[in-house]
Amino acid sequence: MTRIEELVKEQAEKHGRKRTSLMPILQAVVSSEHYLSEEAMLAVAKELDLSTADVYGTASFYTFLDTVPRGKFIIRVCKTITCHMKGKDEVIRTIEDILKIKLGDTTTDGKFSLLQANCLGWCHKGPVMLINDEVYPEVSPEKVSEIINQYLKKG
Repeated sequence: MTRIEELVKEQAEKHGRKRTSLMPILQAVVSSEHYLSEEAMLAVAKELDLSTADVYGTASFYTFLDTVPRGKFIIRVCKTITCHMKGKDEVIRTIEDILKIKLGDTTTDGKFSLLQANCLGWCHKGPVMLINDEVYPEVSPEKVSEIINQYLKKG
């Protein structure tokens, strides 16, 4: 049994083997692996007795369930009109300049991915950035530079 199959089995034992268990199991795999590989989606389908199309359809529908490899630190910048009006484009340019990647890319060392999210639920504190599970409200290019440099030091 592979490591992914063991992880899926462990999560199925924790959450159950019903259709309603699909999301928490997929989230656990993403949390552990930083994305949902084909192997992981096949293992989930088999463990929950679902079609692979059903599992892939669910995984590909949700923004936070990545189906391509991502970095250790996934940076998401909110792209709502509110964040746009408050300077999210400058924030994104600053991140791109620091990490030497473009929106949608992952650094060559696999440490950072830069993405946009439809809404992070912090419109009153925009622009907003999320790194993995850590929310950074009211970011400016200067503040983003400090935050990214802290993550660079973490390695």
